[in-house]
Amino acid sequence: MQRMTLLAFTGLLAAALGLSGCESMQSMPLLGKSDAGWTTLLDGAQGLENWNRVGSANWAVVDGVVTADRSDKGAGFLVSKNSYKDFVVRAEFWVTDNANSGIFMRCKDAKNVGDETCYEANIFDQRPDPTYRTGAIVGVAKPSVAIDTGNRWNDYDIVARGRHLVVKLNGQTTVDVEDDKLVVGPIGLQYAAGQVKFRHVRIRGY
Repeated sequence: MQRMTLLAFTGLLAAALGLSGCESMQSMPLLGKSDAGWTTLLDGAQGLENWNRVGSANWAVVDGVVTADRSDKGAGFLVSKNSYKDFVVRAEFWVTDNANSGIFMRCKDAKNVGDETCYEANIFDQRPDPTYRTGAIVGVAKPSVAIDTGNRWNDYDIVARGRHLVVKLNGQTTVDVEDDKLVVGPIGLQYAAGQVKFRHVRIRGY
């Protein structure tokens, strides 16, 4: 009788573990405590070796953080040297209230970066037309919740898997949409106004 009970318990445990595994495979992974499978694109130690400069922004590495803060120097981008198709990217950013920035993905042309040639996860709390303010994918999906990001560090988790695009800002999903106009391309970090800082930009492919 005890043996039958143990066998039944073992079977139930295996089934439960199997169900848990199926659920985790269906979910989209986001950065957790483990760094397994992640590639660092930007941190203070690496500097800007994984990026090309486009435009005239005054990007610099200061105390382990990549920053730009001179609007008189003009706008510009850091564009990754590699292209990516299906991925999860995480970036930490700090901006002033008046900053205009964004994270661009699947850009058609690495030398012509914009919200019409890339997907842009916007960082622009004071955007004159707030439809595609911070948390939006410009021209594709407005944010489901308005989150101000000025004067503090924030986390962007962005998923691009086929047509499915998901944006999470500080743990809250702001965009969950399908769109197929762009398939593959580099990542871009934008400076357009205010003060902008990025650190710990990492990516994991599918």
